[in-house]
Amino acid sequence: MHHHHGYLWVGPRERFDQEALRRPPHPEPPPPGSKPELIQRYREVAAEFPLSDLPPLETAYWLIKPCASVRGTWDEAKRAAGWVDERLTELAPRFASEHDRDTTRLARLVSAAAERLHSGADVSYGFYLERPSYLSLAVVTCSPNRSMPALPCPVA
Repeated sequence: MHHHHGYLWVGPRERFDQEALRRPPHPEPPPPGSKPELIQRYREVAAEFPLSDLPPLETAYWLIKPCASVRGTWDEAKRAAGWVDERLTELAPRFASEHDRDTTRLARLVSAAAERLHSGADVSYGFYLERPSYLSLAVVTCSPNRSMPALPCPVA
């Protein structure tokens, strides 16, 4: 039985653009004899990535973030999509682009989210807010995640 976890991040665009902090460490550590700075950087990323509140580049990696990052958990895709709808409605007045604020377009995004979640896929949307902020909104399917089934579920 699938369930879904919601994640929301709003923050400075400069932080969001720090892609190195949004990418997990390489699965293999640097080989013995590597440059000390390479080994140190690997250790930093390995320690920081799971704890960082920044949205991961790959949506499924939200699952390894702290449980406090989970904004909601739902057994039904429709209810998870309802949460997306509520967040978009709440934040739309802050969207930088008039195109992004279009209510018909937002309704289509919510409908698409419900379909994707029902099929077991993840949903991730991003919007520029008034300068210089960015909104990342994601719902990740668990038990297991389709794109990364080995990732543990943060909340039962």
